[in-house]
Amino acid sequence: MEKKKVNINHEDVVIRVDNVSKSFGDLHVLRDVDLQLFNGENLVVLGRSGTGKSVLIKLISGLLKPDKGDIHVLGEIVNHLDERELRALRQRIGFSFQNSALYDSMTVRENLEFPLVRNKRNLTRAEIDKEVEEVLEGVGLLQAINQMPSELSGGQRKRIGIARTLILRPDIMLYDEPTAGLDPLTCLDINSLINQVQEQYHTSSIIITHDLSCAKMVGDRMVMLLDGKFERQGTFEEIFNTDDERVKPFYDYNFID
Repeated sequence: MEKKKVNINHEDVVIRVDNVSKSFGDLHVLRDVDLQLFNGENLVVLGRSGTGKSVLIKLISGLLKPDKGDIHVLGEIVNHLDERELRALRQRIGFSFQNSALYDSMTVRENLEFPLVRNKRNLTRAEIDKEVEEVLEGVGLLQAINQMPSELSGGQRKRIGIARTLILRPDIMLYDEPTAGLDPLTCLDINSLINQVQEQYHTSSIIITHDLSCAKMVGDRMVMLLDGKFERQGTFEEIFNTDDERVKPFYDYNFID
């Protein structure tokens, strides 16, 4: 399935990672990395498990601090912000967790109401209902509004998790392994939803994945994390048109039986 062309403003950098390093003891996860995300772009970060992809988005959202370098998000230097400033910035960043991060004791409606009521305290009951119904309709699950997460499939939970993130109308979306643990047909549905979110909500997104089918379907541009650095970037074809022995097995695992 071909990805639709979207308007990307290459003059407007919404995330800039400058010379960032991060280690955990003797494990050097990121080594002097640089990265830019443009306004309106879906940027895919590829890499094997344990290569630092998830660490990268935790740094971007301020959940971790870099050992070196700066991370600029929507005009703010994330690693220089205090907790109050970080909370304000995070309202503009949607974080789609790998496990959907729904509250099992709450209905779908209550899961979506929770961030809305916590961050926008002056909304009326009618306004809350409207917001919840709109985002559920946007992900195709309005009929699940009164169900419990345990009653939903993995793909449905993933969609509800994305809806809960969208309810605050973020400028940036961060997706952590959005297709992990899903069957191939449900993966296609989630990939289509990521593209739909980009088009409908005009988001700029970073998609962390090792699923090359996902990368090919949703990415406007891709970067590959190898040995703690972004060694390759460009289109899917540009990244994998190589004899680099670090890259070829990654492609073969995804596409060769």
